[in-house]
Amino acid sequence: MQPLLNIAIAAARAAGHIIIRYINKVDSLSVDTKRRNDFVSDVDRMAEREIINVIRRAHPRHAILAEESGAHGDDDYRWIIDPLDGTTNFLHGFPHYAVSISLEHKHIPQLGVVYDPFKEELFTAFRGAGATLDSRRIRVSHSQGLSGALLGTGIPYRPDQNLDAYLATLKALLPDTAGVRRAGSAALDLAYVACGRLDGFWEFGLKPWDFAAGALLVQEAGGMVGDMLGGQDFVKTGNVLAANPKAFKEMVRALQPHLADVAKVNQSPA
Repeated sequence: MQPLLNIAIAAARAAGHIIIRYINKVDSLSVDTKRRNDFVSDVDRMAEREIINVIRRAHPRHAILAEESGAHGDDDYRWIIDPLDGTTNFLHGFPHYAVSISLEHKHIPQLGVVYDPFKEELFTAFRGAGATLDSRRIRVSHSQGLSGALLGTGIPYRPDQNLDAYLATLKALLPDTAGVRRAGSAALDLAYVACGRLDGFWEFGLKPWDFAAGALLVQEAGGMVGDMLGGQDFVKTGNVLAANPKAFKEMVRALQPHLADVAKVNQSPA
């Protein structure tokens, strides 16, 4: 598995070089709107092409699922790629964004890489071998639950997501915590859970490329990942909850009385 991880690291760093090259040239970039409040730039496309080129040189038959160019090929091995998670942050000069690359074999995640090119932080994990930050082993936090915990989240920003329903989940989780942060990159938020900077995280309506690498990081760092009810439907629904084990259980318990609201978050308000 190490050779495959080395490929993912090389691809992530290559994409990161492209991102940083344009950090002070944002005004020169072509930016398109995929849908309301959802943007794609030249940097996203260039970074994705570079990642795919690195992977293809080593494994031309592997399948790929990439945010901007979609699905390529059909194979038991599939790479899941987000070339720039946090495009809006990047375009605004807000330094919280990352490259996210994951590899699965027969639908089972095998490795994950999240690379922050601005801070030059490299998070890696592969199944059964733990998780690292810049080659140092990392673990989720030791918080004993929600009391005093710092949580991350993603606030719905698209018209197909029910903001009022989401706010009910925020009200359920916020009162006992030390605070909630909305930083704008799910991949990095999950990496921060893995290394203990955040005690927990929840967000609705994520895509596979948003959470595939980060979810494995959390699990390999001793944390738990599930849907809002603690099950494993997050892979299908994109509704992701991740935390250290004690915080995870308390978050699920706090959300239990709000099952109807959870079900409505990805539905447009009437």
